Amino acid sequence: MHIDLISARDALRERRVRAADLLAQAQAAARSPACRHVFLREFTASAEAAARSADLAVDAGAPLLPLAGLAVSVKDLFDVAGQPTTGGSVVLADAPPAAADAGAVARLRQAGAALVGHTNMTEFAFSGVGWNPHHGTPANAGSRAADPSGERIPGGSSSGAAVSVACGAAWAALGSDTGGSIRIPAALQGLVGFKNTARLTPLSGAIPLSTTLDTACALTRSVRDAVLLHEVLAARQLALPRRPLAARRLAVVRHTMQDGLDAEVASAFEASLDRLRRGGARIEEIGLAELGELAQIQSTGGFSAAESWAWHRRLLERSGDRYDPRVAQRIRRGATMSAAEYIELQQARTAWIARVQAALSGFDAVLSPTVPIVAPPIAEIAHDDDAFFRINALLLRNTSVVNMLDGCALSLPCQAAGRLPVGLMVWAGPLCDDTVLDLSLAIEAQLLAQEG
Repeated sequence: MHIDLISARDALRERRVRAADLLAQAQAAARSPACRHVFLREFTASAEAAARSADLAVDAGAPLLPLAGLAVSVKDLFDVAGQPTTGGSVVLADAPPAAADAGAVARLRQAGAALVGHTNMTEFAFSGVGWNPHHGTPANAGSRAADPSGERIPGGSSSGAAVSVACGAAWAALGSDTGGSIRIPAALQGLVGFKNTARLTPLSGAIPLSTTLDTACALTRSVRDAVLLHEVLAARQLALPRRPLAARRLAVVRHTMQDGLDAEVASAFEASLDRLRRGGARIEEIGLAELGELAQIQSTGGFSAAESWAWHRRLLERSGDRYDPRVAQRIRRGATMSAAEYIELQQARTAWIARVQAALSGFDAVLSPTVPIVAPPIAEIAHDDDAFFRINALLLRNTSVVNMLDGCALSLPCQAAGRLPVGLMVWAGPLCDDTVLDLSLAIEAQLLAQEG
C-alpha cells in the first residue's frame, strides 16, 4: 500500500518533497502497464498548474489547500470544464466539452486537487463488475501481489477510479455509488471506499444512473483520507469524537449478508470480528429479517432500471446498437414499469427504511463483508453472460442494501497479509456519516495494530 494523501501533504508542508515531483510520479504510474485501460483522457496542463500552485504556496510560507496539488482522478461520469463527459461509452463520443465543472469536481478543484484525468468505468455505471467492451477493462491492481498469474476484475462501476488509486496514479478518486460502485472496487482492490448519505454531496453535472440512489463519493488509501475527501465533497466539518471500540455496540447480520461467502472472505471477516472483540467492541448477531423484503419491494424492476430508462430511452432509439448489450438489457427493463408501480416503489422504500432503522436502534453501526467473493478472473465473465450476471448480482447484494436504506457505509481492507483483498463494510442509516467514519478510524487502527 502506498502512503496516503495526508502523509503526502505533510511531506509537502515540511518541504521533504515537491508537488510537481509527486505529480510526475503519478503521471508515470498512469502510463505504466498496470494502468492500461484506466484513463480515457488526461488533464495534464491543469494538473501541472495545480501542482505548481501548491509548490508556490509552500515556498511563500502560505497555508496549503486541503488537497495540496496532489493527484485526484475523476470518473468519466462527472463534467470537467473544457472536457467531454462520455460515461465510459462510445454513444457520447461526439459530446461537446463541458461548460463548467460538476459540483463535486468544483469542490475538489477549489480544495487544490490536481485533477489528472477522466477514468474508465462500466458503461453508464450500470454494473458492479467493471467490464467495459468499448475501452477495455482495467485489470485489478490490488490483487496482483497475491495473484501475479492473471488479471482479475477491478469491480465497478468505478473501475478505473479504483485502479488509478491502487496503482499509484492518484491519491484519491472521485466516483459514484448507486448500488455499491465505490465500495465494490474498494473491497476487491484493498482500498477504502466511503459512500456518504446521498443528499450530502452534489450530483449536478453528473450523468445519472438513478436519481434516487446515486451518490458522489471517493476512493482513498486510508480512512483518514476518506474523512478528508468527504469533508471536501460535502463542504462540511465532521464531528469525530474518536470514541474507543469499547464504547461501541455493533451488529452483525446473521443471514443474507453472510450467505454463500467465499472461504477467503469468510475467514477474513471472522478474523476481523475477533480482532475487534479483542479491542473491546461489543458485537451482537441479529436477524434483520427486513432484508428479506427487498426482493419483493423491487420486483417490478427497481429504481436504477426505471430512472436510467427515463434518461436513456431516446439515446437507445438512436444508438442502441452501440451500447454494451449487457448494459442496454438492464436499462430496457425500466420500460415496463408503470407510473403507479414507481410511486408504490417510493412508498414501499420509505416504509422499509423506517422499519430497518427501528430494528437497528441502539446500535452504532452494522458490520458485514462488503462483497461475498474475492475478485474473479476477467476471463470468467468476458464471454459468458450467465457468469457475468451471476457475479454482478453477488457483488451488489450486500452493498445495495445501504443505498436502499438511504444510508452511509465504508469499506476498508480486512484480509491477512499476502491474501487477495477482502472488504469489511461498516454501515448505518441516513445521516450517520460522522459515526461511521469515526468508528471506521477506530476499526482501521485496531486491524492494523493486530496485523503488526
